[in-house]
Amino acid sequence: MRERDRAILKDLERFRCLSRDDVVKLHFSSVKDGVGAANRVLRRLRDRGEVEVITSHAPFVYAAKPSPIKRDSQKIPHYLEIAAVYHQMAQLRKPDLFIPEPKYGKGLPEPDIFAIWGKPLFIEVQRNQFTPSVWQDKFARYRTLYHRGDIAKEPWQNPQTPVFPLLIVLTDHRILVPDALPFKVLQIKGIGDLLK
Repeated sequence: MRERDRAILKDLERFRCLSRDDVVKLHFSSVKDGVGAANRVLRRLRDRGEVEVITSHAPFVYAAKPSPIKRDSQKIPHYLEIAAVYHQMAQLRKPDLFIPEPKYGKGLPEPDIFAIWGKPLFIEVQRNQFTPSVWQDKFARYRTLYHRGDIAKEPWQNPQTPVFPLLIVLTDHRILVPDALPFKVLQIKGIGDLLK
């Protein structure tokens, strides 16, 4: 298997699924006919049983086989949005670390993204409007994670000066952030707004 094929499969596992255009941006941006090259490679990987194609989306969406998601999953647009955030960040500067949906344990937050992009960030990609009680629960989970101190033991931390990641909420709808949270919360519409 070619190195690029392995890299594509690794990204499909990391992001859960990617559109053909995402694969082009990640692996064929320097190729003259990136779309054609991506189509040929993805077809070869599909024929070899390495990837599944989800044809209900245009352009087609691909997942590693066996797929971690169902073909009709309502989360596919969400996963594609996470990939879009990665592309937005990489256009400005490639993140040092980008982990979609990291797990911290039962009763703890499940951020959409943990990234190190100059500084550590938790990113919530919220394009749907949630009730205030849903947000209060999310903030309570982040507060619990903060007070447990587990983040200070992460391998990316400087043991002398551990930090809790900045929580960024990407949203078109203003949400009520509780007062006196022990960590910073920033609400923006897109990653580019961080530079403003």
